Amino acid sequence: MIRSKHGIEVPTTLAEWCDPSRAALLIYDMQIGICSQVKGADAIIERTAAALDAARSHGMRVAFTRHLSLPRAWMGTTQLRTAMAWQRKDDPDSVEPWFLPDAPATAIVPELAPRADEAVFDKLTMSAFDSTSLGFALHDCGICTVVVAGIAMEIGIEPTVRQATDNGFTAILLSDACGFGNREARDRSLATLDFIGETIVTDTAAFCAALQAL
Repeated sequence: MIRSKHGIEVPTTLAEWCDPSRAALLIYDMQIGICSQVKGADAIIERTAAALDAARSHGMRVAFTRHLSLPRAWMGTTQLRTAMAWQRKDDPDSVEPWFLPDAPATAIVPELAPRADEAVFDKLTMSAFDSTSLGFALHDCGICTVVVAGIAMEIGIEPTVRQATDNGFTAILLSDACGFGNREARDRSLATLDFIGETIVTDTAAFCAALQAL
């Protein structure tokens, strides 16, 4: 650790950042209906499962997000416009709410099923910090580092890790455990995060090794 003259500690190694006393694993939108749309999702599930097993075995808190749809009567301008774009529809009355709370597509894939002592945050937005109590829960538990894996990098993970900084957290991105729908868009997201420099970008093997080193 580096300590400032005011007593603020700044971790200098991945193991220090991943200390379960200060870090939590966030598994982003690994839902049946999302994974089924992403090429290579099986590999992302496998790597995310490895990170999840390592976090659980070292007592790290784990949280999941699920993207939800509201019933059609509650889909306003923003939600209708987004649904029309995703579903390639010209008529707002033709869109379907894909991710209603009890729909099979909304469930987390069985390989990553949350345990009873793990949190699940449902959201309507792309960033996991908007429309959820994730930030409050992390701060309330004294967590300052969020390790992120899931789908999709260029859609929701980039805004989540960028907003993590704005909410007073350091984000660690497991880049090989983040799926994507468009490779070029994924690459732009990674390039942006690298340019800004706030997010620590690593991979699943390094994360597991960092925990093992504690």
